[in-house]
Amino acid sequence: MRLIITLCCCAVLSPAALADTIVLRNGDRIYADAVREANGRVTYFVGDNTFTIPKSIVARIEAGPPVSQRAPQRSEEVPQVREQLPASGDFASRIIHDNQVDTAAIKSVENEGNSAQSAVANSIAANFEARRNNLAAAARFLERALFYLPSHPVLLENYASVLVQLGRVKEAVPFAEQATRVGSSADALAVLGFAYYRTDRNAEAIAAWKKSLQLRSDDRIRQLMERVERESRTESSFRQQESSHFTLRYEGSQTNDDLRQQILDALEADYRDLQRDLGAMPRNISVSLYPDQAFFDVTQAPTWTAALNDGKIRIPISGVTSVNAQLARILKHELTHSFVQQMAHGRTPQWLNEGIAQLEEGVTTAPYGGRLTELFGSGRQIPLSQLEGNFSSFSAPEAAVAYAEGLAAVEYIRDTYGIGEVARIVQRLGDGQPIEAAMRASIHAGYAELEKDIAVHLKRKYGA
Repeated sequence: MRLIITLCCCAVLSPAALADTIVLRNGDRIYADAVREANGRVTYFVGDNTFTIPKSIVARIEAGPPVSQRAPQRSEEVPQVREQLPASGDFASRIIHDNQVDTAAIKSVENEGNSAQSAVANSIAANFEARRNNLAAAARFLERALFYLPSHPVLLENYASVLVQLGRVKEAVPFAEQATRVGSSADALAVLGFAYYRTDRNAEAIAAWKKSLQLRSDDRIRQLMERVERESRTESSFRQQESSHFTLRYEGSQTNDDLRQQILDALEADYRDLQRDLGAMPRNISVSLYPDQAFFDVTQAPTWTAALNDGKIRIPISGVTSVNAQLARILKHELTHSFVQQMAHGRTPQWLNEGIAQLEEGVTTAPYGGRLTELFGSGRQIPLSQLEGNFSSFSAPEAAVAYAEGLAAVEYIRDTYGIGEVARIVQRLGDGQPIEAAMRASIHAGYAELEKDIAVHLKRKYGA
């Protein structure tokens, strides 16, 4: 997701996710450490400073935890691998011990010639690796389990789920379809809906999700289905154009031939740059161009959003006649999210995801480096550990702080260790490592050390 506001407006960087918000009658907001009301005046405190304003200009005061402590919105998620085959505790401990899979024990079970037990052994290993988010290993064990029990409904469902999460969506479809034929559970139908949706079969995705909801209510699936229904209505008359890595959808009256070709050429050039920097090679990337109102109708995105990548790149395009500098930055920003998604299978903290995307689009912290230096130097930044979730619930000023901090963090890692270490952190996330473990393996720092290092880096770069 990319901000529609300009981050160099430094006023938005002065608050650092503080505990109280003063909402003025003109719609402006003031963020403060604490607020008091007395004698027709409102007094608020920011650091060591005290300010007073007339109560008559205040609409309300919002008290509560810092914005960074809000529960993050969950992004679109494929149903996860679930336990599928019964096994005794002794059998499971034979396969999993010392916090790892014993492949020799699995081979021994397979050599005994019992197909059911062989499938159980591999499914236990798959569950273990899936819980650690080592999806590539989970896929291998599930594939082996299906060799022994090729029609087991939950094995099929779990394998399809893992393939979707790995970005191997076309491979997932036949397994998801078979899972619903032999089992037709709510989970299997939900996975099938995801597989159809990711292969641009929206009508079939909606039908699968409706059947899933008939079996079990699920607000997340219902919300996604409603969004895809909005998307399908909006794009029902869209046309399509393809290049090596992209499928571009557009409303004919909104984009001319030259603009569409410029967009595809820019995306292909960006793809080469990102492949060099990050090492990934995502396939079949969907890009939809919308009239501005249609963009917000489909995505329900905050008004500060300039574009969105929710598995598909979505861009409002009204009034645009060529790929200008702003559109070029948006395209590269959103495409970066596609690369990061494939590398980490959706496990990248949002501060890191947005920081990498801003870095790749060419944004720097220079325009507001002084404010960031003050923020980190005083310890009043939003802790990065509290910026792991989606930013879409933030107001524009709150989002600006979050984006700026993510950029500062990634810029520091790039400047100090090189872009290769940024990519390796993401790759380690994709291998199932927690974020702090991934950072320590690359830059020898967890959150606390990283934030101190960012403060020093900013001070050296921009002064006290």
